[in-house]
Formats: sequence, structure tokens, C-alpha cells
Amino acid sequence: MTRWLGAAPLLVFAAVVFGLVLGMMVYGAFTTPETVPGGARLTGANMTASLHGAYLTALTGSVRLSALSALIATVVALPLAHVVVTSRFRVLREAVLAGSGVLANFGGVPLAFAFVATLGNAGVLTTHFHLLGHGWDLYSFWGLTLVYLYFLVPLMVLSLTPALEGLRRQWREAAANNRANTLRYWTHVALPILTPSLLGGYVLLFGTAFSAYATAAAMVGSSVPLVTMQIADALSGDVLIGQGNVALALGVDMVLVAGLVMAVQLPLQRRSVRWLA
Repeated sequence: MTRWLGAAPLLVFAAVVFGLVLGMMVYGAFTTPETVPGGARLTGANMTASLHGAYLTALTGSVRLSALSALIATVVALPLAHVVVTSRFRVLREAVLAGSGVLANFGGVPLAFAFVATLGNAGVLTTHFHLLGHGWDLYSFWGLTLVYLYFLVPLMVLSLTPALEGLRRQWREAAANNRANTLRYWTHVALPILTPSLLGGYVLLFGTAFSAYATAAAMVGSSVPLVTMQIADALSGDVLIGQGNVALALGVDMVLVAGLVMAVQLPLQRRSVRWLA
């Protein structure tokens, strides 16, 4: 019992900051607005509306964007993280890891402005290489995917580095003694061991991309359908008035997706720790 006393402040903080907000969001998602005739009453119309029409398109668009950008970031970050771990230059390793820590948290309006100035319709690289003539469009699904990779790849490098450091030299020596080349070592030894870490990192990237808002809002607005954009529009009443409770229902949809993501990540993380500890 005494062990829980030290965690009591954190539990109280989580209950107030997260539990209270989640409770109010769920309450609003399953009730009608207080401004309608009859006041607030239980209803499933908000949740139903959040899974139809433009709202469903935005939800699936966010899932598709997050899944694709997380997959590309995972594939790109694995060899980069391996180079960092196996590098003999300590300065290079520390510089890459420090830079990854900074870039993984670089987003929002500054990131959107950097890409608009570089790869926008009048950007430096767009103008110099005449990218518009080749069909390039930063303000599209693929353009936004490229922007998300800017902070997802460094985040994956940070996530994979401890796992790669856990690969023991004896495993590679044992594979070499059994006449296994580098390809066979990776396909039969390293990748199976790293799979839980790779999947766990992928899930982390998916959740990060799925909840991102400021970068997409500053760069593409509503031109790319995303659930975070729909929530902002519904709460502000830019498109339809009185859709605040539908926005709360969309928030519940996001929480359910995030809960599913965490349900997948936690067992993968435990399995990864067991192998690489």
C-alpha cells in the first residue's frame, strides 16, 4: 500500500487532466447539445454521424496517412539507426542522436513554413528544379506525407537505437560460424529479434502522425481530409453550426484508435525488452 503513496500525486494529476477531460468528451459525444429544444439528452446520433460522410472520409484519410508515413519512416530509419549504432565515430553518433531528438520534436507552423519556403509552389527547390512541371504538389496527400517524415524518421531512429544496441555480438559470430552471410544473419537472426521493436516503433509513429494537427493545419488546411481538421472545423463552426458534439464524437473515435494502438504496442514492448535486455 505504501508503494502507491509515492505515485498518488501522479495518479491524481492523470485523473484530473486526462480522466475528467475524457469523461466530459464521452458525455458530450453521447448527448445532444444543451442549446437544442429539450436540452441535453442521451443519443447515438453523434457517433453515427462521425462514422458517415465527410467525417468518415477524414477518419480514414488520417489512418491512411499515418499508416503510410509510419511505414516509410520505419523502412528509412532502420538502416540509418544501424549506421549510427555501428559507427566508430562517437562524435558522429552523438550528433545524429542529438539532432534526431531535436527534429523529432520539430513540427507545427515552423515546420510547415520551412517546407512551403523550400518545396511550395514558389519554393526555392521547386523553382530551381521546375518541380511544378513534373506534377509536384506540396499541398497534397503525398506532400503532407513527406513533411511528416521529417519528424517521424528521427523519432524512429531514437526508438530503434536501443534495440539495435541490444543485438549481441555473439549472435553474429555464431551465425558466421555456421557460414551465414550478412543477408542470412539479418533475415534469420537480427530481424526476427528486432520485429517486436520495429512493430512497436511503427505503432508509436502511427500514433504520432495520427494525432498531429498544427503542421497539417498550417500547410494544407482542409484540402487533405484529416480527422483533426474536421474536429477543428466542427468546434469552430466554420462549416456547420452546432456540430460541437459531433466533434466530441470524433475525439472519441480517435481515443478508440489510440487505445487500439496502445493495446498493440504494450505487449510488443514487453517482448522486445525480454529479448534485448
